[in-house]
Amino acid sequence: MASPTTPARGPAVASELAARYPRLLLLTPDFPPAHGGIQVLSHRLAAGLGGFETRVLTLDSVDAARFDAHSGVATRRVRAGVRAAPAQRAAPVQRAAPVQHLALNAQALLEAVRFAPHVTLNMHIVTSPAAAAIRRLLGSPYVQYFHANEIGHHPRLTAFAARRAGANVAVSAYTAGLVRGAAGAVATAPMSLIPPGVELPDRGDSDGPGAPRPTVLTIARLADSYKGHDVMLDALALVREWIPDVEWVVLGDGSLRAPLQARARFLGLADAVRFLGWVSDEQRDLWLRRADVFAMPSRLPENGLAGEGFGIVYLEAAAHGIPVLAGNVAGALDAVVDGETGVLVDPTDARAVADALVALLGDRARARALGAAGARRAREFAWPRIAARVEAVLLDQIARASRCRLLARRGRGVNIS
Repeated sequence: MASPTTPARGPAVASELAARYPRLLLLTPDFPPAHGGIQVLSHRLAAGLGGFETRVLTLDSVDAARFDAHSGVATRRVRAGVRAAPAQRAAPVQRAAPVQHLALNAQALLEAVRFAPHVTLNMHIVTSPAAAAIRRLLGSPYVQYFHANEIGHHPRLTAFAARRAGANVAVSAYTAGLVRGAAGAVATAPMSLIPPGVELPDRGDSDGPGAPRPTVLTIARLADSYKGHDVMLDALALVREWIPDVEWVVLGDGSLRAPLQARARFLGLADAVRFLGWVSDEQRDLWLRRADVFAMPSRLPENGLAGEGFGIVYLEAAAHGIPVLAGNVAGALDAVVDGETGVLVDPTDARAVADALVALLGDRARARALGAAGARRAREFAWPRIAARVEAVLLDQIARASRCRLLARRGRGVNIS
């Protein structure tokens, strides 16, 4: 059953919001305090869509009550089976089980009846059955988000969600192509390309002393081999031939950490690699200010899944004014402008990765130019701008639904004057 949190606003304010703003129900299995791109995207939209009275329905997790009490978002949690632990406390990435998805879908219908949303924002296809049922039951439309890997995991559910939504949102052109491939020739709802947003550092936040050694930074969970940590190790061994004091700092945790550390020792790189696990936001930002290059050569997974839907971490690094190295595939093609904000290389080729790193670390003027261009481009992805684009899609759906109801009443001969 759902576990309501401490309301972010008092009853009087909530009543005023209900009178002034349309109601938005945001459905997602992925929400902080768990780590991940969908979690951040879901929370920032819930908090940033100021034109709505927003309620979030999501899964329960360890430390969720503490997070919700200070998140500024009205959140209800569904408890179903074992409560998922935040990613920093567990080696593998925690993924919700099917029974949790079923419970979340069931609770979403009950929540919709109570809340009566004017529109539903469905952040993951696993809750699309509930979003579609809410549309049939209440006549309120829903907007469906698409990311990347979920499409390969659930192609039929992807097609279901894309066809029944009033509007679809893809985080990249690559993701939009995956949705079209899953849906086939059957017509789907209109698709908007809206990337994730980025938190811009405060003015002057990128200034400060750099690291004492030439430093390459990677931020990613160590549970998906396609992120390219293995190729980075092979590339680092080659980089050391030209830059002996280079250091690779790895932020993130997961089941691959131990084997990667073992491989680093085997390659004689133990003194050149620092696996720091998950760190606080302040520590992460400190490393983003100190690093010379951000590198994450993500590739397409061998299991046929999608890889990076967008790669918001590339923009987070760019926002701090450091050049980015990424794989020349998938969503990174939208996140990084090759030769302008960073470099795109073959993510399966350790030599290509090494050559690009040596070039960036050796040519400080070029690296600064790429970083500065990346920082300028990152402003286009600031969260207020992204939230405004999503809000426009949602309001358009509400307006379309209102017009449909008006025409239906006229068709039945109902006096609406």
